[in-house]
Amino acid sequence: MILAPSILAADAARLGEQVSCTERAGAKWLHIDIMDGHFVPNLSFGPGIVKALRPVSNQFFDVHLMIERAEKYIEPFANAGADGITVHLECVKDMDGCLALIRSLGKKAGIAINPDTPADGLLRYLDKIDMALVMSVFPGYGGQKYIRDVNEKIRFLRAAAGPEFRIEVDGGVNASNIKDVYSCGADVLVAGTAVFNEDIDGSVKALLHICGNTEN
Repeated sequence: MILAPSILAADAARLGEQVSCTERAGAKWLHIDIMDGHFVPNLSFGPGIVKALRPVSNQFFDVHLMIERAEKYIEPFANAGADGITVHLECVKDMDGCLALIRSLGKKAGIAINPDTPADGLLRYLDKIDMALVMSVFPGYGGQKYIRDVNEKIRFLRAAAGPEFRIEVDGGVNASNIKDVYSCGADVLVAGTAVFNEDIDGSVKALLHICGNTEN
């Protein structure tokens, strides 16, 4: 199991310090939500944040583009230090072109789907991506409640893609449900408010421990 703390829930004034804390605690990935105020009703980070964090972290930078016209921003985020770039099935017109661009830049490629998007839309891309991201809340804001109906999507994708394929889940994951989400077949679990609190170190270690990991 890979835990990917989401900096959307971090304290912006202490971002570098808090990211470093998640890494020391055992989180090998960092989830970076990019929002444009169009595809989702919020704004978040640009390539500058990724570039600023890159020198202070050796984590895998998992950049999630919740934006329209994602193809325009793939190269800037890749150059800023992203290790993986995920785009949304709902808003990318030329998905094959986007995935080819991500791969050509030496980055891992992923496709995300919203809670109301059928998972079978991902099947034709499974041989072209490294990871599928199942949103378990409607994207745009942190702190939402996990939508349990997406568990069936996770099971469906795990059966279709096989045991080695990465399935990421993002939204509402916390200590009370992380084991259930993991048992459905997800192996990359994004956690925001469940990590970035008064005890970041303890929260990371507790979430990993629940799923049987002392490190990921």
